[in-house]
Amino acid sequence: MVNASPYNAPDRQSGINVLSAFHCWLVLSFFISIPSPLAMAAPADSSAYQCKAYETMRLREIAVDYTPEVCHHKPEEEEIAITFDERGGARWRTLRKYRYGSFSSRIKCPDGDTSGLNCSFYLSSLEGDKTQDEIDFEFLGKDKGIVQTNFYTEGTGNREQIHQLGFDCSGDFHEYTIRWGHEKIEWLVDGKIVRSDVAKEGERFPSKSMFLYASVWNASYIDEGRWAGPYFGHHAPYVCRYKDVHIPVDSEE
Repeated sequence: MVNASPYNAPDRQSGINVLSAFHCWLVLSFFISIPSPLAMAAPADSSAYQCKAYETMRLREIAVDYTPEVCHHKPEEEEIAITFDERGGARWRTLRKYRYGSFSSRIKCPDGDTSGLNCSFYLSSLEGDKTQDEIDFEFLGKDKGIVQTNFYTEGTGNREQIHQLGFDCSGDFHEYTIRWGHEKIEWLVDGKIVRSDVAKEGERFPSKSMFLYASVWNASYIDEGRWAGPYFGHHAPYVCRYKDVHIPVDSEE
């Protein structure tokens, strides 16, 4: 009986085995060295894509929708201030609409007893339109330790969430960011995600081009004062400050 152990095989057979192994190695190396068509067509790194999608620039110009005398824009200081007093508040917005991107501002809410006031930073396809898409940050004057987020599609909201800030929003400037993508919205406070919503199959998701808005107004009449609190105005005038506002590099127009 011939011993089948490779260590006792005839020399010729060993040579054939070595050549076969070498031939396989060459063929394998050739195919490994050729990039796969799928690899060549693979998309760029997703993190790089996100960085590009969320590229921003400083806001230079605004439009004021009402009461311009209480809205003061200082481009050289990169600050917008809205005063609320007996004249009411104001609302400013970007000159152009945007479809997706990152929107941020450092915000310092008014001092004192702000019960009843609503200070906001939000996106809307058109303020006052009953079929608007919208994405919100809203500060409710009755409690300076919280912020409310929400979003609307075709005029329908009811997606409110309350977030504990862990600080007094009137004590100092803090950064608030809305990252709006085709399939996801993120709300960030000081760089940390406080909420993330993902588009769901069969459900509407904000997709209309939107302005960036900010406003200060008396919301004490909503839900009989339970939402933002009753308004007393003990410490008027109230000033809400927006600094270092950033918007997407690319607009719809």
